[in-house]
Amino acid sequence: MLKHLSVVCFLVLFAFSAMAQKPDTISKAAKKAGSKDTLISTRKDTIAEKESIPKIKKEKVFHPDSTHSPHLAVMHSLMVPGWGQVYNHQWWKVPLVYAGLGLLVDAIIFNNTNYNEFLALSKYREFGTTPKVGDKYYADAILYSQVSSQALYDATDGYRRNRDLCILGFVGAWAINAIDAYIDAKFIHSFTVDNNLSMQVSPTLINQNMFAQNFSGSNIPALKVTFTF
Repeated sequence: MLKHLSVVCFLVLFAFSAMAQKPDTISKAAKKAGSKDTLISTRKDTIAEKESIPKIKKEKVFHPDSTHSPHLAVMHSLMVPGWGQVYNHQWWKVPLVYAGLGLLVDAIIFNNTNYNEFLALSKYREFGTTPKVGDKYYADAILYSQVSSQALYDATDGYRRNRDLCILGFVGAWAINAIDAYIDAKFIHSFTVDNNLSMQVSPTLINQNMFAQNFSGSNIPALKVTFTF
C-alpha cells in the first residue's frame, strides 16, 4: 500500500514540475504584440510630425532701380544709336546695332549710286545724245550702248525702289533700337531678375496618339523638366 502511495505521489510531483517548466507562450506573444504596436505608433507619430512641418517658400526679393528712366533710355537711342543700350548696361548690343545700320547705309549708297547712273543713261538715251569724252558717265554709256532703252528704264526703277526700301529699313532699325532700349529699361531694371530659379527633372509618360484613329496608342516614357521662377 505504501509502495503504491509513494508511486502516486511521485507521479503527481513530476506532473507539477512539468507544468512549472512549460514556457509561457501567451505572455510572450502578448509582449511581442505590445512591442509591435509601440513601434507602429512611434513610426506613425514620426511620419505625422514630418508631414506636419510646413515647407517655407523663399520669397522673391525685388530691388527695382528707381533712378533708371525708360524715357531717358529711349531719348538716348533716338539721338545716338546704341546710346540707350549703353545706358542700360547692354554693351554687347551696341556692335549689333551699328552692324545693322551700317549694312543698310551701305545698301542705300550702292542703290543710290546705280540709280543716278542709270537715270543719267536713260536721259541720254531718251534725248538721243551721248556724253562727251571725259564726262562722268562716258564709260558707262559705251558699256551699255547695246542695251535696250526699256532695260535701262527698268534698272533705274529697280535701283530706286531698292534704295527707298533700304531707307525705310534704316528708319525701322533705328526705331527698333529705341524700342529695345525702352524694353530693357522698363522690364529688366524695374523688376529684378534674381537667382531664385530651380529646375526639376522627373519621369513621365506621354500618350502616343495613333494616326487616323479615334483611340490612343501605348504610352511612351519621357522626361519632364519643370522650371520654377
